[in-house]
Amino acid sequence: MQAVILAGGLGTRLRSVVGDLPKPLAPVAGRPFLARLLDRLERQGFTSAVLSVGYRHESIVDRHGAIRLAYAIEREPLGTGGGLRAALAMIERFPCFALNGDTLLDVDYQAMRTAHAAARAPLTMALRRIADVSRYGRAVVEDGRVVGFAAAGAPGPGLVNAGVYLFAGNLLDDPALPPSFSFERDFLEPRAATLRPLAFETDGYFIDIGVPEDYARAQRELAS
Repeated sequence: MQAVILAGGLGTRLRSVVGDLPKPLAPVAGRPFLARLLDRLERQGFTSAVLSVGYRHESIVDRHGAIRLAYAIEREPLGTGGGLRAALAMIERFPCFALNGDTLLDVDYQAMRTAHAAARAPLTMALRRIADVSRYGRAVVEDGRVVGFAAAGAPGPGLVNAGVYLFAGNLLDDPALPPSFSFERDFLEPRAATLRPLAFETDGYFIDIGVPEDYARAQRELAS
């Protein structure tokens, strides 16, 4: 199995605690977060990954070697959509997983791939049920398919996008898309009702280190 990992974010919300380090290299319980993510992929059978890198990419390139890595380097900011499109263009064979480099989810990738193949879905999304969706917004699911997203801000339990996708092909290979765009806001949300990604629900451990309070929580929880 192979994966694309989005590791090009500026990490502005974490600057107060990690300085100018790229967010995927933020140390968590003594190890870079990206190293922990790659270790988990390796244990589940991944052999290669393409890292979409931008900000301070020289700090990331050649730093991790457990999985055979290639690099899609952003010479200017492309957003999550533009970075993902460039990285998917380097994939030789689909389906291919795509992951956020600042999110860790314990998910059975092989089971997700099996469900994806059985459904013949163009895109499969991992969803996690949490007690308060106010930070992320809520994924709207009908008959096992994601059909929309409720905006962040409203509290309460629900399913959230856990940042792991499985692409049947490069859905972003579309000349109508701009060079720089957000995959979630500019592509996935407006197309959800027609694309109808397969919803793959998991109750595995989930954490997003994108804000200082959850970065501090990761220090405690991942230490063990």
